[in-house]
Amino acid sequence: MILISNHSFSQHLEKKQLLEDLMYYRDTLPVKHKNLFNKISKTEFENKVAGVAGKIDTLNDETFMVELFRLNVLIGDEHTRIEPPFKTALPVKFTVFDDGIFVTGIDPQQSTALLSKLIAINGHSIDEINRKFKEVIKADNQSYFEVYEQQLLNNPSFLKGLGILSSDESAAFTLQSHDGEVHQVILTAVNKDSLNIALPAQYGAMLPYREQNKDYWYEYDSATKTIYFNFVHCNDDEQHPFAQFNEELFSKINSLHPAKIIVDLRFNSGGNSGVLRPFIDSIKHSYLNKKAHFYVLIGKQTFSSALMNAVEFKRYTNAILVGQMTSGNINHYGEVRGFRLPNTKIVIGYSTRYWENWKGKKGALMPDKAITYHSLNFINNKDEALEYIYKQ
Repeated sequence: MILISNHSFSQHLEKKQLLEDLMYYRDTLPVKHKNLFNKISKTEFENKVAGVAGKIDTLNDETFMVELFRLNVLIGDEHTRIEPPFKTALPVKFTVFDDGIFVTGIDPQQSTALLSKLIAINGHSIDEINRKFKEVIKADNQSYFEVYEQQLLNNPSFLKGLGILSSDESAAFTLQSHDGEVHQVILTAVNKDSLNIALPAQYGAMLPYREQNKDYWYEYDSATKTIYFNFVHCNDDEQHPFAQFNEELFSKINSLHPAKIIVDLRFNSGGNSGVLRPFIDSIKHSYLNKKAHFYVLIGKQTFSSALMNAVEFKRYTNAILVGQMTSGNINHYGEVRGFRLPNTKIVIGYSTRYWENWKGKKGALMPDKAITYHSLNFINNKDEALEYIYKQ
């Protein structure tokens, strides 16, 4: 869950105001967090904060924000996050594939740049950018790192704080098309509320992307006799409660008697893990709950409550997990709350509970069958994970 601030990112605060916020962060976070000093000692935390305080005169709003991100990496808790009230964004969206970072959304006037590979930003190579991002985003889990990197690559304030941009008003992106042509696109930052980007046709043509505005939906493919169930958000839709949806789904299963069912959790970053309970209880007693008939797709965006659902499938059903490692750890701190720093209005999201979902397990949930996603397959409307399952 991402906490949203209604305030705009502050500009040109005095140094004493930045210091006040830093001290408020230092004094408040350890009190509110369930166990802040799980991976960093209290002494080390306070020393790192003191290090930032010692250079406060050299910081501005953006570099101060980046220093908070740096501190957060040391804490090492995937749910404890720095959430500045950014008010602008560059009109571009990136997706990390196995062969690089590609444009998957952009200002409609620059739509010819769709599906180009990112080479550099303002002359800074992608290798340099990755190094800088790894200092401020938790990188022990590659999936977690890639998810947050692709979300922040269009953030001018963040890029300025990292020294990639000199201004938060525009950025020059060096891109390479699939035929090898290198070109530059200059994008001007716009208000986030008025952000308008063109998306590639794949987002309407490929099965997983068709109903991203819904919390959950399913489709039956008669050719392969497969039910595809996309659980996009761990949220109970008041207009179509999940319990009702689940009854409809299993009524369809009983009438069609499909050979396979696929549950797609790849784009689900969490919410309420209990929403999926009716499905979990139903599938456990279904004829589909056996190897080669029940598949669960997991990936880089499978996080928090969606990860907890995936763990339950792995532990208590015969599902085969297909895809990539999750961005969340199997056992983790969570149940996020937040507080706002008084001057910058930056929201600090912190964990209030420890979830032990599988005793003794460490790290991310791994797939039984690993899949890599290549940009050329995306361009050709191919979903490697679904194609693998259809062939089984």
